[in-house]
Amino acid sequence: MPSSDKDLEAINLSIAWAGFKQFLPISAFVVLFGLAFGLAATQTGLSTATSLSMSALVFAGASQFAALDMWGTHIPLVPLALTVFAINARHLLMGATLYPWLRNLPPAKRYGVMFVASDANWAMSMQAFSRGEPGLGLLLGGGLALWTSWLLGTWLGIYFGSAIDDPVSFGLDMVMGCFLLAMVVGGQKNLRMLIIWALAAAASLLAYWYLPSNSHVVVGALAGGVLGALWMEKKA
Repeated sequence: MPSSDKDLEAINLSIAWAGFKQFLPISAFVVLFGLAFGLAATQTGLSTATSLSMSALVFAGASQFAALDMWGTHIPLVPLALTVFAINARHLLMGATLYPWLRNLPPAKRYGVMFVASDANWAMSMQAFSRGEPGLGLLLGGGLALWTSWLLGTWLGIYFGSAIDDPVSFGLDMVMGCFLLAMVVGGQKNLRMLIIWALAAAASLLAYWYLPSNSHVVVGALAGGVLGALWMEKKA
């Protein structure tokens, strides 16, 4: 029996803890991904405090690695800020899709939940909502698990990452991509979703080939999101 709207919007320590535990398996891989970032940050010359602060406050692997590419003696602040915003602009769409379940929460809870929102816990929470099940526990608890693991991985990379000469050779840069691909495969399967994902993939590839670096993340998300918003799913 599907849960009521009130149940879907509920959030408390119990369901957050359940979401935290559910995300522990993927969090182990996030530790490895964070380790790769900690190592790269150290090699770039960032201090321990700067690296840990970036992981704690930005909490976005792709944009943090992009920031490292632009780091130097003279840091281009405006291009750096625009790059990070562009890569993370997909969170605007994520927030919009979550609004129906977040709108009745007090502002402190609403923005606290969104602070730890990432691709993985957003995808799993949306899958739960589509099944008529509560998803905010996955969003908050899962986000806390990922955030903690990302910080732990960053710290390990700073102090012990030198033991890994080439993180990419271990496939650490593909961990989150493989997880999100599994979310897509395990999601709804119908013509509408197939066309939306195909358009997003095609737009992202074209942007990757012909537009500035990292813009493919935003272009793909916008293309799929706009089509999904215009082509609404029919309700029974």
